[in-house]
Amino acid sequence: MKENILLLFRQLPDALTTLLIVVGSIVGGLLVRGLLFGGLRAYERRRKSALARSVCQHLRSPLGYFLPILLLSMLVPLMPLDGRPFEVLHRLVETAFIGSFAWGLIRTVDVVQDSLLRHYQLSRENNLSVRKLFTQLQFVKKLVVSLIVLVAVGMVLMSFATVRRIGTGLLTSAGIASVIVGFAAQRSISNLLAGFQLAFTQPLRIDDVLVVEGEWGRVEEITFTNVVLRLWDERRLVLPLNYFIEKPFQNWTRSSSQLLGTVLLNVDYTIPVEAVRAELQRIVADTERWDKRVCALHVTDAKERTLELRALVSAADAGAIWELRCEVREKLVAFVQQHYPECLPKTRSMVDASEQYLQVGTEV
Repeated sequence: MKENILLLFRQLPDALTTLLIVVGSIVGGLLVRGLLFGGLRAYERRRKSALARSVCQHLRSPLGYFLPILLLSMLVPLMPLDGRPFEVLHRLVETAFIGSFAWGLIRTVDVVQDSLLRHYQLSRENNLSVRKLFTQLQFVKKLVVSLIVLVAVGMVLMSFATVRRIGTGLLTSAGIASVIVGFAAQRSISNLLAGFQLAFTQPLRIDDVLVVEGEWGRVEEITFTNVVLRLWDERRLVLPLNYFIEKPFQNWTRSSSQLLGTVLLNVDYTIPVEAVRAELQRIVADTERWDKRVCALHVTDAKERTLELRALVSAADAGAIWELRCEVREKLVAFVQQHYPECLPKTRSMVDASEQYLQVGTEV
Protein backbone atom coordinates (compact mmCIF):
# COMPACT_ATOMS: atom_id res chain seq x y z
CA MET A 1 0.00 0.00 0.00
CA LYS A 2 2.80 2.40 0.95
CA GLU A 3 4.67 1.53 -2.27
CA ASN A 4 1.56 2.24 -4.35
CA ILE A 5 1.15 5.64 -2.71
CA LEU A 6 4.81 6.50 -3.33
CA LEU A 7 4.49 5.38 -6.96
CA LEU A 8 1.41 7.56 -7.41
CA PHE A 9 3.20 10.59 -5.99
CA ARG A 10 6.21 10.01 -8.27
CA GLN A 11 3.95 10.10 -11.32
CA LEU A 12 2.60 13.56 -10.41
CA PRO A 13 4.47 16.84 -10.98
CA ASP A 14 6.61 17.87 -7.99
CA ALA A 15 4.73 21.11 -7.38
CA LEU A 16 1.36 19.34 -7.47
CA THR A 17 2.59 16.62 -5.11
CA THR A 18 3.83 19.19 -2.63
CA LEU A 19 0.54 21.11 -2.85
CA LEU A 20 -1.52 17.93 -2.35
CA ILE A 21 0.48 16.96 0.74
CA VAL A 22 0.13 20.42 2.29
CA VAL A 23 -3.59 20.72 1.53
CA GLY A 24 -4.24 17.12 2.58
CA SER A 25 -2.47 17.70 5.90
CA ILE A 26 -4.53 20.82 6.61
CA VAL A 27 -7.83 19.19 5.64
CA GLY A 28 -7.03 15.99 7.51
CA GLY A 29 -5.98 17.85 10.66
CA LEU A 30 -9.10 20.04 10.65
CA LEU A 31 -11.27 16.98 10.04
CA VAL A 32 -9.75 15.16 13.00
CA ARG A 33 -10.23 18.26 15.16
CA GLY A 34 -13.86 18.59 14.04
CA LEU A 35 -14.61 14.95 14.88
CA LEU A 36 -12.83 15.19 18.24
CA PHE A 37 -14.52 18.37 19.44
CA GLY A 38 -17.85 17.38 17.95
CA GLY A 39 -17.78 14.31 20.17
CA LEU A 40 -16.72 16.42 23.17
CA ARG A 41 -19.56 18.91 22.61
CA ALA A 42 -22.08 16.08 22.35
CA TYR A 43 -20.71 14.57 25.57
CA GLU A 44 -20.87 17.96 27.29
CA ARG A 45 -24.50 18.50 26.29
CA ARG A 46 -25.48 15.01 27.44
CA ARG A 47 -23.56 14.88 30.72
CA LYS A 48 -23.22 18.64 31.45
CA SER A 49 -19.50 18.05 31.79
CA ALA A 50 -17.65 21.20 32.85
CA LEU A 51 -14.33 19.55 31.98
CA ALA A 52 -15.42 18.85 28.39
CA ARG A 53 -16.65 22.44 28.08
CA SER A 54 -13.32 23.77 29.35
CA VAL A 55 -11.36 21.57 26.94
CA CYS A 56 -13.48 22.79 24.01
CA GLN A 57 -13.04 26.39 25.11
CA HIS A 58 -9.27 26.37 25.60
CA LEU A 59 -7.88 23.66 23.30
CA ARG A 60 -9.97 24.05 20.15
CA SER A 61 -7.78 26.78 18.63
CA PRO A 62 -4.38 25.25 19.52
CA LEU A 63 -5.37 21.84 18.13
CA GLY A 64 -6.63 23.55 15.00
CA TYR A 65 -2.99 24.34 14.25
CA PHE A 66 -1.24 21.44 15.98
CA LEU A 67 -3.06 18.55 14.23
CA PRO A 68 -2.49 19.78 10.63
CA ILE A 69 1.15 20.54 11.43
CA LEU A 70 1.53 17.10 13.01
CA LEU A 71 0.20 15.43 9.84
CA LEU A 72 2.37 17.64 7.67
CA SER A 73 5.50 16.76 9.68
CA MET A 74 4.72 13.06 9.15
CA LEU A 75 4.26 13.56 5.38
CA VAL A 76 7.22 15.86 4.75
CA PRO A 77 9.48 12.91 3.73
CA LEU A 78 7.03 12.16 0.88
CA MET A 79 7.60 15.57 -0.69
CA PRO A 80 9.75 15.52 -3.85
CA LEU A 81 12.17 18.12 -2.51
CA ASP A 82 15.93 17.89 -2.15
CA GLY A 83 18.74 19.95 -0.73
CA ARG A 84 18.07 23.50 0.40
CA PRO A 85 14.27 23.65 -0.25
CA PHE A 86 13.69 20.48 1.77
CA GLU A 87 15.85 21.78 4.64
CA VAL A 88 14.00 25.11 4.78
CA LEU A 89 10.58 23.41 4.72
CA HIS A 90 11.69 20.91 7.35
CA ARG A 91 12.85 23.71 9.68
CA LEU A 92 9.63 25.66 9.19
CA VAL A 93 7.45 22.64 9.94
CA GLU A 94 9.57 21.72 12.96
CA THR A 95 9.38 25.27 14.33
CA ALA A 96 5.61 25.43 13.80
CA PHE A 97 5.23 22.03 15.45
CA ILE A 98 7.13 23.11 18.58
CA GLY A 99 5.25 26.41 18.75
CA SER A 100 1.79 24.85 18.40
CA PHE A 101 2.65 22.12 20.90
CA ALA A 102 3.83 24.73 23.44
CA TRP A 103 0.62 26.72 22.84
CA GLY A 104 -1.44 23.59 23.53
CA LEU A 105 0.48 22.96 26.78
CA ILE A 106 -0.16 26.53 27.95
CA ARG A 107 -3.88 26.20 27.27
CA THR A 108 -3.86 22.84 29.07
CA VAL A 109 -2.68 24.74 32.15
CA ASP A 110 -5.82 26.91 31.76
CA VAL A 111 -7.95 23.75 31.70
CA VAL A 112 -6.35 22.59 34.96
CA GLN A 113 -6.97 26.02 36.47
CA ASP A 114 -10.64 25.94 35.45
CA SER A 115 -10.99 22.53 37.08
CA LEU A 116 -9.63 23.89 40.36
CA LEU A 117 -11.81 27.01 40.17
CA ARG A 118 -14.91 24.85 39.89
CA HIS A 119 -14.07 22.94 43.06
CA TYR A 120 -12.95 25.95 45.11
CA GLN A 121 -15.09 29.08 45.05
CA LEU A 122 -13.28 32.29 46.01
CA SER A 123 -16.54 34.19 46.53
CA ARG A 124 -17.84 32.03 49.37
CA GLU A 125 -17.53 33.02 53.02
CA ASN A 126 -14.65 31.80 55.20
CA ASN A 127 -12.51 31.24 52.11
CA LEU A 128 -9.13 31.29 53.85
CA SER A 129 -7.98 27.91 52.52
CA VAL A 130 -9.21 28.81 49.03
CA ARG A 131 -7.26 32.08 49.05
CA LYS A 132 -4.13 30.20 50.10
CA LEU A 133 -4.57 27.79 47.19
CA PHE A 134 -5.27 30.56 44.67
CA THR A 135 -2.18 32.51 45.71
CA GLN A 136 0.06 29.49 45.15
CA LEU A 137 -1.82 28.49 41.98
CA GLN A 138 -1.40 31.90 40.37
CA PHE A 139 2.34 31.98 40.99
CA VAL A 140 2.87 28.35 39.94
CA LYS A 141 0.84 28.91 36.76
CA LYS A 142 2.97 31.87 35.74
CA LEU A 143 6.11 29.86 36.48
CA VAL A 144 4.93 26.83 34.45
CA VAL A 145 3.91 29.00 31.48
CA SER A 146 7.27 30.78 31.57
CA LEU A 147 9.11 27.46 31.62
CA ILE A 148 7.07 26.15 28.68
CA VAL A 149 7.84 29.25 26.62
CA LEU A 150 11.50 29.16 27.61
CA VAL A 151 11.90 25.48 26.70
CA ALA A 152 10.02 25.93 23.41
CA VAL A 153 12.17 28.89 22.37
CA GLY A 154 15.29 26.96 23.37
CA MET A 155 14.26 23.93 21.31
CA VAL A 156 13.56 26.09 18.27
CA LEU A 157 16.89 27.88 18.52
CA MET A 158 18.89 24.73 19.20
CA SER A 159 17.44 23.09 16.10
CA PHE A 160 19.65 25.39 14.02
CA ALA A 161 23.27 24.34 13.70
CA THR A 162 24.55 27.92 13.81
CA VAL A 163 22.83 28.60 17.11
CA ARG A 164 24.17 25.35 18.55
CA ARG A 165 27.71 26.39 17.67
CA ILE A 166 27.20 29.82 19.25
CA GLY A 167 25.72 28.19 22.34
CA THR A 168 28.71 25.88 22.68
CA GLY A 169 31.03 28.87 22.51
CA LEU A 170 29.05 30.77 25.09
CA LEU A 171 29.23 27.89 27.54
CA THR A 172 32.99 28.35 27.80
CA SER A 173 32.44 31.85 29.25
CA ALA A 174 29.36 30.96 31.29
CA GLY A 175 31.12 31.64 34.59
CA ILE A 176 31.96 35.24 33.76
CA ALA A 177 28.59 35.80 32.08
CA SER A 178 26.67 34.48 35.09
CA VAL A 179 28.49 36.89 37.41
CA ILE A 180 27.76 39.84 35.10
CA VAL A 181 24.11 38.86 34.67
CA GLY A 182 23.80 38.29 38.42
CA PHE A 183 24.90 41.83 39.20
CA ALA A 184 22.77 43.31 36.42
CA ALA A 185 19.64 41.38 37.40
CA GLN A 186 20.11 41.51 41.15
CA ARG A 187 16.86 43.40 41.69
CA SER A 188 14.87 41.10 39.41
CA ILE A 189 16.28 37.96 41.04
CA SER A 190 15.46 39.28 44.51
CA ASN A 191 11.91 40.00 43.34
CA LEU A 192 11.62 36.46 41.98
CA LEU A 193 12.81 34.98 45.28
CA ALA A 194 10.44 37.29 47.14
CA GLY A 195 7.65 35.93 44.93
CA PHE A 196 8.46 32.37 45.98
CA GLN A 197 8.49 33.44 49.62
CA LEU A 198 5.15 35.23 49.34
CA ALA A 199 3.55 32.32 47.48
CA PHE A 200 4.48 29.67 50.03
CA THR A 201 4.84 31.50 53.38
CA GLN A 202 1.83 33.66 52.45
CA PRO A 203 1.94 36.82 54.55
CA LEU A 204 -0.63 37.91 51.97
CA ARG A 205 -2.91 36.04 49.57
CA ILE A 206 -5.23 36.68 46.66
CA ASP A 207 -8.32 38.61 47.86
CA ASP A 208 -6.72 39.53 51.21
CA VAL A 209 -7.69 42.93 52.62
CA LEU A 210 -4.60 45.08 53.20
CA VAL A 211 -3.85 48.56 54.45
CA VAL A 212 -0.66 49.70 52.72
CA GLU A 213 0.74 53.23 52.48
CA GLY A 214 -2.45 54.48 54.12
CA GLU A 215 -4.63 52.86 51.42
CA TRP A 216 -7.30 50.18 51.94
CA GLY A 217 -7.67 47.55 49.23
CA ARG A 218 -7.82 43.90 48.23
CA VAL A 219 -5.04 41.85 46.63
CA GLU A 220 -6.13 41.49 43.01
CA GLU A 221 -3.03 39.96 41.42
CA ILE A 222 0.44 38.71 42.35
CA THR A 223 2.90 38.67 39.45
CA PHE A 224 6.58 37.75 39.31
CA THR A 225 7.54 41.32 40.21
CA ASN A 226 4.52 43.16 41.66
CA VAL A 227 1.48 42.94 43.87
CA VAL A 228 -1.61 44.74 42.53
CA LEU A 229 -4.10 46.07 45.08
CA ARG A 230 -7.64 47.01 44.03
CA LEU A 231 -8.43 50.00 46.22
CA TRP A 232 -11.90 50.79 47.55
CA ASP A 233 -12.43 53.53 44.93
CA GLU A 234 -11.45 51.23 42.00
CA ARG A 235 -7.90 52.59 41.73
CA ARG A 236 -4.99 50.16 41.53
CA LEU A 237 -1.94 50.38 43.78
CA VAL A 238 1.07 48.50 42.35
CA LEU A 239 3.91 47.65 44.74
CA PRO A 240 7.05 45.55 44.22
CA LEU A 241 7.18 42.16 45.91
CA ASN A 242 10.15 43.24 48.02
CA TYR A 243 7.97 45.85 49.69
CA PHE A 244 6.01 43.15 51.52
CA ILE A 245 9.21 41.43 52.65
CA GLU A 246 10.97 44.55 53.92
CA LYS A 247 8.18 46.82 55.23
CA PRO A 248 5.27 46.35 57.65
CA PHE A 249 1.67 46.36 56.40
CA GLN A 250 -1.75 45.54 57.79
CA ASN A 251 -3.47 42.32 56.71
CA TRP A 252 -7.07 42.30 57.90
CA THR A 253 -7.74 38.75 56.67
CA ARG A 254 -4.50 36.98 57.61
CA SER A 255 -6.13 34.20 59.65
CA SER A 256 -9.80 35.16 59.45
CA SER A 257 -11.99 37.69 57.68
CA GLN A 258 -13.90 38.51 60.89
CA LEU A 259 -13.28 42.02 62.21
CA LEU A 260 -14.21 44.34 65.06
CA GLY A 261 -15.26 47.92 64.38
CA THR A 262 -15.64 50.97 66.62
CA VAL A 263 -18.00 53.93 66.53
CA LEU A 264 -17.09 56.97 68.68
CA LEU A 265 -19.81 59.31 69.93
CA ASN A 266 -19.20 62.55 71.88
CA VAL A 267 -22.17 63.56 74.06
CA ASP A 268 -22.96 65.66 77.08
CA TYR A 269 -22.30 64.44 80.62
CA THR A 270 -26.04 64.16 81.25
CA ILE A 271 -26.55 61.36 78.69
CA PRO A 272 -28.16 58.18 80.10
CA VAL A 273 -25.51 55.64 79.06
CA GLU A 274 -27.72 52.60 79.69
CA ALA A 275 -30.36 53.92 77.28
CA VAL A 276 -27.74 54.35 74.55
CA ARG A 277 -26.38 50.87 75.27
CA ALA A 278 -29.85 49.37 74.93
CA GLU A 279 -30.38 51.25 71.65
CA LEU A 280 -27.08 49.91 70.31
CA GLN A 281 -28.15 46.34 71.04
CA ARG A 282 -31.47 46.95 69.33
CA ILE A 283 -29.76 48.43 66.23
CA VAL A 284 -27.36 45.52 65.70
CA ALA A 285 -30.05 42.95 66.38
CA ASP A 286 -32.10 44.38 63.50
CA THR A 287 -29.32 44.26 60.89
CA GLU A 288 -27.96 41.31 58.92
CA ARG A 289 -24.45 42.80 58.87
CA TRP A 290 -23.83 41.93 62.54
CA ASP A 291 -22.38 38.43 63.04
CA LYS A 292 -23.63 38.22 66.67
CA ARG A 293 -20.15 37.96 68.21
CA VAL A 294 -19.49 41.34 69.85
CA CYS A 295 -21.75 44.24 70.82
CA ALA A 296 -20.65 46.55 73.62
CA LEU A 297 -20.77 50.20 74.64
CA HIS A 298 -18.19 51.80 76.94
CA VAL A 299 -17.39 55.26 78.21
CA THR A 300 -13.81 55.47 76.99
CA ASP A 301 -13.00 59.08 77.89
CA ALA A 302 -14.26 61.95 80.01
CA LYS A 303 -13.19 65.15 78.31
CA GLU A 304 -13.53 68.71 79.52
CA ARG A 305 -16.95 69.27 77.94
CA THR A 306 -18.11 65.84 76.67
CA LEU A 307 -18.13 62.12 77.33
CA GLU A 308 -16.71 59.81 74.69
CA LEU A 309 -18.82 56.70 74.09
CA ARG A 310 -17.30 53.83 72.11
CA ALA A 311 -19.57 51.29 70.46
CA LEU A 312 -17.76 48.03 69.62
CA VAL A 313 -19.39 45.73 67.07
CA SER A 314 -18.31 42.77 64.92
CA ALA A 315 -18.94 41.57 61.37
CA ALA A 316 -17.90 38.77 59.05
CA ASP A 317 -15.58 40.78 56.78
CA ALA A 318 -14.17 44.22 56.05
CA GLY A 319 -16.99 45.32 53.76
CA ALA A 320 -19.67 44.33 56.26
CA ILE A 321 -17.90 46.00 59.21
CA TRP A 322 -17.61 49.27 57.30
CA GLU A 323 -21.32 49.31 56.46
CA LEU A 324 -22.24 48.26 60.02
CA ARG A 325 -20.17 51.05 61.55
CA CYS A 326 -21.81 53.64 59.31
CA GLU A 327 -25.27 52.29 60.14
CA VAL A 328 -24.63 52.25 63.90
CA ARG A 329 -23.17 55.76 63.85
CA GLU A 330 -26.10 57.16 61.89
CA LYS A 331 -28.78 55.54 64.04
CA LEU A 332 -27.14 56.36 67.38
CA VAL A 333 -26.88 60.03 66.42
CA ALA A 334 -30.54 60.01 65.33
CA PHE A 335 -31.49 58.34 68.63
CA VAL A 336 -29.79 61.03 70.72
CA GLN A 337 -31.28 63.80 68.56
CA GLN A 338 -34.83 62.47 68.93
CA HIS A 339 -34.88 61.30 72.54
CA TYR A 340 -32.15 63.28 74.31
CA PRO A 341 -31.51 66.49 72.34
CA GLU A 342 -30.37 68.20 75.52
CA CYS A 343 -27.52 65.68 75.75
CA LEU A 344 -25.89 66.74 72.50
CA PRO A 345 -22.45 68.35 72.98
CA LYS A 346 -22.77 71.86 74.41
CA THR A 347 -20.59 74.58 75.91
CA ARG A 348 -21.51 75.92 79.36
CA SER A 349 -20.58 79.37 80.69
CA MET A 350 -21.14 81.05 84.09
CA VAL A 351 -22.17 84.74 84.28
CA ASP A 352 -21.83 86.64 87.57
CA ALA A 353 -25.12 88.52 88.09
CA SER A 354 -23.58 91.31 90.22
CA GLU A 355 -20.87 92.06 87.66
CA GLN A 356 -23.49 92.18 84.91
CA TYR A 357 -25.60 94.69 86.96
CA LEU A 358 -22.64 96.96 87.61
CA GLN A 359 -21.64 96.93 83.97
CA VAL A 360 -25.17 97.92 82.87
CA GLY A 361 -25.34 100.76 85.49
CA THR A 362 -22.06 102.23 84.35
CA GLU A 363 -23.24 102.35 80.76
CA VAL A 364 -26.40 104.26 81.84
